[in-house]
Amino acid sequence: MQRLKAPLEGARRALGTLRARLTLAGIALLALVVLLNTLTLVQRAEQDTLVEQRDRELVKAERIAEVLSGRVLELQGALAAVAGQLDQRTLHDQAALERFMTDRIVLRRMFGNVNVATADGTLRVYGEHSSLRKVVANVADRAYFRQAMDKAQPSISEALVSRVLDEPVIVLAQPLQGSRGPFGMLSGSIRLGSGGLMAQVLQYRGAGEADALLVVTDERGRILAHPDIGRALQHISTEPRLAQAWDDWVRMGRPLEPAGVSAQQEGELVSVAAVSGPQWLVWRAMPQQRLLAPLHDARRLAITWAVLMIVAASAALLGLVSWLLRPLQALQRRAQHLFDPAFDPHAGWPAATGEIARLAQALRHAGAERAQMDAFNTELLRRLEGVMAAAPVGIAFTRDNRIELANAELCALLGREAGTLAGQPLSALGLRQDGVLALLRRATRAFQAGQPYSDEMELRLAHGGTFWAQLRVQPSRGDEAAPGLIWCVLDVTAQRTAREHLRWSAHHDPLTGLANRAALEQQLEHVFAARPRSMPAMLVAMDLDHFKPINDSAGHAAGDAMLKAVAAAINGCVRVGDLVARLGGDEFVLLLQRCPPERALLIAQAVCAAVAAIELPWEGRTLRVSASAGVAELQADMFEVAHWLKAADRACYDAKGAGRGHARAALVS
Repeated sequence: MQRLKAPLEGARRALGTLRARLTLAGIALLALVVLLNTLTLVQRAEQDTLVEQRDRELVKAERIAEVLSGRVLELQGALAAVAGQLDQRTLHDQAALERFMTDRIVLRRMFGNVNVATADGTLRVYGEHSSLRKVVANVADRAYFRQAMDKAQPSISEALVSRVLDEPVIVLAQPLQGSRGPFGMLSGSIRLGSGGLMAQVLQYRGAGEADALLVVTDERGRILAHPDIGRALQHISTEPRLAQAWDDWVRMGRPLEPAGVSAQQEGELVSVAAVSGPQWLVWRAMPQQRLLAPLHDARRLAITWAVLMIVAASAALLGLVSWLLRPLQALQRRAQHLFDPAFDPHAGWPAATGEIARLAQALRHAGAERAQMDAFNTELLRRLEGVMAAAPVGIAFTRDNRIELANAELCALLGREAGTLAGQPLSALGLRQDGVLALLRRATRAFQAGQPYSDEMELRLAHGGTFWAQLRVQPSRGDEAAPGLIWCVLDVTAQRTAREHLRWSAHHDPLTGLANRAALEQQLEHVFAARPRSMPAMLVAMDLDHFKPINDSAGHAAGDAMLKAVAAAINGCVRVGDLVARLGGDEFVLLLQRCPPERALLIAQAVCAAVAAIELPWEGRTLRVSASAGVAELQADMFEVAHWLKAADRACYDAKGAGRGHARAALVS
């Protein structure tokens, strides 16, 4: 025990020396800086990688949605072309009908199966890729059949189980048009299992993306396509890699964005893009861990190199400190004889520089201590000015409402030359003259509460412009402003602009600039809750007539241009204060507050007339649409907003049934 005590005591004395303390402090600081810098750079690289990959995933989901939309349009076009060649006489001649369908082998190969049905829903012929056969079945109870026959327009079914194939399919239906209306239906089924259109979508995974998950669902979340075909018709919430993303998409208001949106899912990058037309959703999930694996390896390698650098730098630092502190040892020996009369008080002091030289001078000239203190304070102020000059934010020190010190960054923010703020009043910080005292009162209350004062305000530039700044003020000592104030100024104009843009985007349709569904529902709830003070209030549901042929024949760009023109026409007819919203597709809703029914009907008719008057030049042709509108009044006995919307929708359908292109008021029941 005694043998260990002596070495331990020697080690304790060695570690207590200035040389050891400086060395250990330098090593600790060096290690902290190197490790923090390494970890910060790697973490920033991870964040940048995820942001960049999220954008790529959105583009991939959007492209798949575009391909799927184009494929559906191609299939609908093929059905329409064949339906135009099938007349009523052929439909009722079984032999002729079978010959007709036998010759349409291309159409049969495009679908899982092709069916021809009469107006009562009876299947006359059933065709697959290589053969025709007769089946006994009736599809009159199917929603897609009723929609195609009642509206005399193509329809797409939701996912259902085929009565013939006994497997999940989606049916595209095309009415057979006669002079008196539809006399039958031509339909094709898309199998959701192997070999179908949905299975083809799953092939759109890039090289090296074996762990990427691609799923297609309808709006309600039912799975239409999945790598595991057994999941067809299950809900997407049963897929662990997309369950949280589904909940997040629902919280976002179920956006049907062809350009795609990002949804939150732990451990995954999830992108959701809407398929225009059938309103399906393409879900694409990519594991974050796979994306970040190279960066994690790089982080381990960087930390290893950082440790090696720290060890090497520590050894060099120890040697440098030992060499620099040699004069200190000589000073220590001379200081032991400081009061020895045998020694000349001005002789024997080591020649040194820096702190050691200043210490030797202090011992020789005790009377010069104050002068040395002044020199030290001057050096400290110079270093402080260096720190302020390097700071990325504007910094100023004020006393008695005057600026005593301001860094170059603050001068640059205010559009002034460096060094021109010193001696100026507080208003030179860009504050309004009449607002300086009010700001100081607010700051004083914050100081008394033990808090710095922070606010976001608009500051004036020297040349006359303005910018938004985050202003932080705190006393230089304690909670009193008398000793002086420290001001920190940060330009937040870009952040504020971004917040305003996000706030606007949350309640507006990006294509037309009109209010979106969320804004409409919020205003409807407000009007509904304020009854009877909010009455009379009218709701106008409007749907464009013959809009789909524009998309089909001229393209979606033409459709978007027409929607913008329709939005402008509607805005030109409504009153100031009326709310115009686009729900999606070609559906619009007008909320007319403090408007009697007669006036609302006139406005709706004016809107229909304005839409009908649109003539949109497009690639050598003129595009036109019309609009049908339904007007519904808010009633005191309505139980919920949905009843009001339903009344307006019903009136709109009545207007369409009565010939389209005009407005009709809802019947009061």
